[in-house]
Amino acid sequence: MWSSRQCCVAIGFLWALAWGAAAQQVRPEVVATGLQNPWGMAFVDGGVLVTERPGRLRWVSPAGTVGEPIAGLPTIEAGGQGGLLDIAADSAFASNRRIYLCYAEPASDGSGNSTALGSARLSDDGRRLEQWTVLFSQRPKVASRLHFGCRIVESPDGHLFLALGDRFHRMADAQTLDNHHGKVLRLRKDGSAAPGNPLIGRAGALPEIWSWGHRNPQGATWGPDNRLWVGEHGPQGGDEINRPEAGKNYGWPVITYGENYGGGKIGEGLTQRAGMEQPLHQWTPSIAPAGMAFLRSSRYGSAWQGQLFVASLKFRYLARLELDQGGAAPKVLREHRLLPDLGQRVRDVREGPDGLLYLLTDERNGQLIRLLPPG
Repeated sequence: MWSSRQCCVAIGFLWALAWGAAAQQVRPEVVATGLQNPWGMAFVDGGVLVTERPGRLRWVSPAGTVGEPIAGLPTIEAGGQGGLLDIAADSAFASNRRIYLCYAEPASDGSGNSTALGSARLSDDGRRLEQWTVLFSQRPKVASRLHFGCRIVESPDGHLFLALGDRFHRMADAQTLDNHHGKVLRLRKDGSAAPGNPLIGRAGALPEIWSWGHRNPQGATWGPDNRLWVGEHGPQGGDEINRPEAGKNYGWPVITYGENYGGGKIGEGLTQRAGMEQPLHQWTPSIAPAGMAFLRSSRYGSAWQGQLFVASLKFRYLARLELDQGGAAPKVLREHRLLPDLGQRVRDVREGPDGLLYLLTDERNGQLIRLLPPG
């Protein structure tokens, strides 16, 4: 015979298993279709601003109507992995209607391109961008269609973090401080270096740099630990989640858990070296991680609160990462794969104002999807 305490423990365990199984069965609801390779989203005016990589910005109404392209965008070089990429609404959008856009900016002479960050005011009617300003242009510009990075996160103190790729053919640049390739930057909202950045005043180093040794970060979010979290593509294996700290080196391409495409070690084939940070989590084989978000609401039950959700382009699912944040550093305990039958590349995930998770699928006929709780 079991004691009453044993029965309660067993019932609680079975309830947890049942809830865990039910929670996996979130229901995808298509909000909008007809988006061409959507990349980033921001919730404003009761709807969603969505970027399309070919160079268009659209507003999706609460009813799911996809609006005409919003006027006033800068010249954008769309091709390969480049185009109009991330978007963020200013924390004071309700009063200033300011948005930030990250995109591939062509050189004036056509010799190359770079990642750029700009800002504008969204007109009161939502049809055009006003007062467009280029805040930052990655240096140097290079002839590449790859590894733009391009995620934007505003920190609670009002600074902008910008995650930048190594541009693929310039991966060694991620270890030198006289360029912006393979770096995370911390900027004022006017695009200048934020006060307190670790390399201000250091000879030969760019003052915008916060951390370096990154490969191709395509996911970034602000964590419940009051820290920036970044997800980045490895080569063949070695996708990473990092929490970039000021003045720290995250290793690429000196250390990596991946290998060259087609096989063969990168550099000396090292996974660790003194003075270089280890990832909080890594995937081998690669899942091609894209957008990422922490869930703060209880819409899916308290068990999901504080967990990290990461979009997978390669395997076309949404990863839910259970975290242990009780120690000196967070740990990923286990991964759950949501929507394994979706059949579309998941590009971005965000928590909406209603506390639900929203996804963008990176397809020619891409979708905006809302995840409904089990019911």
